[in-house]
Amino acid sequence: MGNSIRGESRASRCSLRAKPSIRRVHGGRHLAIGDCNRSHGDCPLTIATAPRAFCIAVTTSTDTLVFTRALLWTALFLSATASAQWALLRTDADSLIRLGRDYIYAARFDQARTIFAEVIRRYPHHPAGYFLDAMIEWWQMQLDRRNSKRYEDAFLRKIDATIALCDSILEQNPYDIAGLFFKGGALGYRGRYYATIQSWLKAANDGRVALDILIKCNQLAPSNHDIMLGTGIYNYYAAALPEKYPVLKPIMVFLPSGDKRLGILQLEAAAQNATYADIEAKVLLQQVYSSQFENQPQDYLRISRELYERYPTNPLFHRRYAVALLQVGSYDSSIAHWHRILDAYRTKLPYYDAYAAREALYYIGWHLFISGRYEEALPYFYKCDEACRLLDEDPSGFMVKLNLYVGKIYDLQGKRDLAIMQYKKVLSWQDVQNSHEEASRYLKSPYSK
Repeated sequence: MGNSIRGESRASRCSLRAKPSIRRVHGGRHLAIGDCNRSHGDCPLTIATAPRAFCIAVTTSTDTLVFTRALLWTALFLSATASAQWALLRTDADSLIRLGRDYIYAARFDQARTIFAEVIRRYPHHPAGYFLDAMIEWWQMQLDRRNSKRYEDAFLRKIDATIALCDSILEQNPYDIAGLFFKGGALGYRGRYYATIQSWLKAANDGRVALDILIKCNQLAPSNHDIMLGTGIYNYYAAALPEKYPVLKPIMVFLPSGDKRLGILQLEAAAQNATYADIEAKVLLQQVYSSQFENQPQDYLRISRELYERYPTNPLFHRRYAVALLQVGSYDSSIAHWHRILDAYRTKLPYYDAYAAREALYYIGWHLFISGRYEEALPYFYKCDEACRLLDEDPSGFMVKLNLYVGKIYDLQGKRDLAIMQYKKVLSWQDVQNSHEEASRYLKSPYSK
């Protein structure tokens, strides 16, 4: 197995110095793997989960799908990190790009579009403006989940234009940093898009090319903290995914080996020191520290708080911060944020959608349940059930869990017939966090405190 992808990094809690060491294994080309993590239409708990007593696990339907998604995860996730590699820009372009980037993360897309149009006007032969303009559509797809398809054509058109410009640059100079960075980023995001629509061959091909670009970038600038985002993601997921999905282990023989600890250090270094990739590194660290992987609630809260406080108008960051507070047991603070999220949906604040409202209804209902306020919890669970029926073709994890709680409340209220109906419904759906075991138990004997 090859050496891990390394570079020099310095994080606040520890420092790490290593010579760059990347080599091909067995003389062959790297097998590409990538990311399928658009928010699944979108149970937010696929990314960040609340305490295990009430969080909702999202599972894939078959071993083949698990394998394919895992196989596609790493390289497309890492290749998308080239999105942040905006090197060799003049001072005025640098300030514009920083401002436009902040507008994107703040979900202020009209302002971002104006900024990047100006970048393109000033620098028509540089790929930065074209790539970042495509990122507007990408983030709109993430936040406007019920209408994501309306942005797809524009996203692909802008990404393809970015790749074409980068190719023309690289024809003149195969080692042009800007051409490599932005081509890698464009391929990464296009591959992530293909993975979300399960176009696996296209996704894998983009990942394969993007991984080669990352390796070349790391050779050219191994101590660059923006590049360190890509190497950090690769090092972490190349080690973490085979642990999570053992079927990947034979495949990883053909790739550089991963190193989770090194990957986390590189991501933290990028989050603290990268010129442009600092925010994207924090977004990735959220996933690393979530219960899906490292299960480090305090670190997850630290990153989530930083993102929310910097971009309080981004509903995704808001929801993840509310979940992070739940993970550490700060229930009152968390529920206050869930009420704000629900109010934001009711007052139609941008991108606070029905998915966010459904999540808020669930957690508010859950908190009322554990507080013994059963009658107050029921309306929230009922409304959450309505939202689930509106949003999901098949019963989601939210729907399974809330109906189990409703059954428990009915038992506590002495409505045994209604409780039995609830438990039977739960048994007819997917098993979510031992929901079948609980429902079977309470069919035999009523739930009690």
